[in-house]
Amino acid sequence: MILDWLLDGMVALLILAAALWTLAAPTPFAAVIGFVGFGLLASLAWVRLAAVDVALTEAAVGAGATGVILLQSAVRLRRGAAEVAAATPGRATTLLAGLLAGGLGLGLALAVLALPATVPGPAAEAAARSAEVGLGNLVAAVLMAYRGLDTLLESIVLVFAVLAVWAMGPDRHWGGIPGPRFARQRDGPLALLARWLPPVGIVIGIHIAWVGADAPGGKFQGGTVLAAMWVLAWGAGLVRPPSVADRRVRLVLVAGPLGFLLAGLLGAVLDGSFLAWPAALGKPLLLLVEAAMTLSVAAALALLVVGPPERRA
Repeated sequence: MILDWLLDGMVALLILAAALWTLAAPTPFAAVIGFVGFGLLASLAWVRLAAVDVALTEAAVGAGATGVILLQSAVRLRRGAAEVAAATPGRATTLLAGLLAGGLGLGLALAVLALPATVPGPAAEAAARSAEVGLGNLVAAVLMAYRGLDTLLESIVLVFAVLAVWAMGPDRHWGGIPGPRFARQRDGPLALLARWLPPVGIVIGIHIAWVGADAPGGKFQGGTVLAAMWVLAWGAGLVRPPSVADRRVRLVLVAGPLGFLLAGLLGAVLDGSFLAWPAALGKPLLLLVEAAMTLSVAAALALLVVGPPERRA
């Protein structure tokens, strides 16, 4: 028991230290490194809370994919150092923002401490009825069957995020190829990893997405691993980003939300309620939607990392 308290206290202190470093880092690159460390420590905290699904999502999406996107942004910001310096707030504004953030964090902490020891919620009902959708993983059952609308909207937000990134490209490059072009790496650590790791990573990503129906994992975690394998090959110059006007890219990007929406409409026709999963078709439909969502998440995250169009097709 004492060792558990010591470990939890150490993790909490390290999380606070990483957060303070991220806020006070002297350069954007150092802040991003602090953010990635914060995400990894938060993943460990979720594991300690027995929330393995959340821990996988935090490590894959929070620290992994978001960290890479922020690193790309930090590199791009170096090109416009003068514009960044002009838009950087002064010390007074920074101090005020810090005080407001600290006050908000303190208020949330007090609210959490004021909660009763046992908080009523839908967990018991969801556990009792999870067999209706044929999913052994309670988290997946809640996200797909009881909070299906939230999950659908999250998938749509990813599509709009990609469109927002594409819109940041200059008009003359619209419809062109996103991201920089990397020289093909023929030797070195990056070349070795880009050739040997993706076959293993693809299998792991598909496995994580597949077992999400009955164990910790799912579409977001598996899709993030698949996106990371493509980004690794892209960074080594082994693959080229497709044009943003490529219909196949756009189809994969919207396959998940579109499949989810069609499944919801089918539920409305067969079961009388939007996003209701018919008893006879519940699990097959869910697996099809999860597969389509995995591809869409992978495509969206990879395109977010690559960035806006930079040259003509």
